[in-house]
Amino acid sequence: MSTPQIEAFLEMMAVERDASPHTLSAYGRDLADAEASVEGGLMKGDEAGVEGWYAGLARQGLSPATQARRRSAVRQFYRFALGEGWRSDDPSRRLDAPKQGRSLPRTLSGEEIQRLLAASAHEGAAGLRLVALVELAYASGLRVSELLGLRLEAVRRDPAWLIVRGKGGKERLAPLNTSAREAVKAWLIARDAARPDKAPDSPWLFPSSSAKGHLTPRRFAQLLDQAAIDAGIDPARVSPHVLRHAFATHLLDGGADLRVVQTLLGHADIATTQIYTHVATDRLAQVVRSKHPLARED
Repeated sequence: MSTPQIEAFLEMMAVERDASPHTLSAYGRDLADAEASVEGGLMKGDEAGVEGWYAGLARQGLSPATQARRRSAVRQFYRFALGEGWRSDDPSRRLDAPKQGRSLPRTLSGEEIQRLLAASAHEGAAGLRLVALVELAYASGLRVSELLGLRLEAVRRDPAWLIVRGKGGKERLAPLNTSAREAVKAWLIARDAARPDKAPDSPWLFPSSSAKGHLTPRRFAQLLDQAAIDAGIDPARVSPHVLRHAFATHLLDGGADLRVVQTLLGHADIATTQIYTHVATDRLAQVVRSKHPLARED
């Protein structure tokens, strides 16, 4: 449920704060939920009503991250309403941020990556495409949007590095190892062979009939699910983003500098990258507990 005030707030977020379509969509859903749940709606709701709505989020089983985002949306809306003179008070002022535990990124072992690649390599162009997708994601740490949005011209000359435009329009270099380059070459041969004679070529490395003209994240995730099942891996543990996590975690396991990994991932803040050090540390602790003679239980 939207209102003129919510629409005005979202317009302000888009124009003045350059909020992404994803953020605007999420905030729109969050505010619609609050509007429908707070007695009298957001413009007439009081502190008790807003706090009751917020307390109910935890009872619904929503994650702390989702609760925090909904709190942020409502608090920003009320600050906007105060500035516009629509309200003289802020009923969200006492909403406390939910406690968030450390959420470690899911990842795969090197052996599981190899099994996933082997399971992806079924016959035909579809298999070559999936192997190229997995190899690229794991070799370069690309976000799924960056991977699926690769243009054909970026790889035609067999580069050792890709120039990627990531979040905020910032460019960075993404590495390609020999295995990934060979997988791309094999896919390009199959891709070119499948194109009808004289038909115009798609500008995308992974073209499809989707509205955007290239493979969608949903379809890539579906293909990974099937490959995971074929590899004997729980598909709940595998996703395009998990391949990016594996890239970062395995680099740190191998002794890579945290700043280098930050640059390769395109993280603006190194604190975002530091979460991977916890994964590496936890893995080292497990090795010590299982392998050190004084740590093992008799």
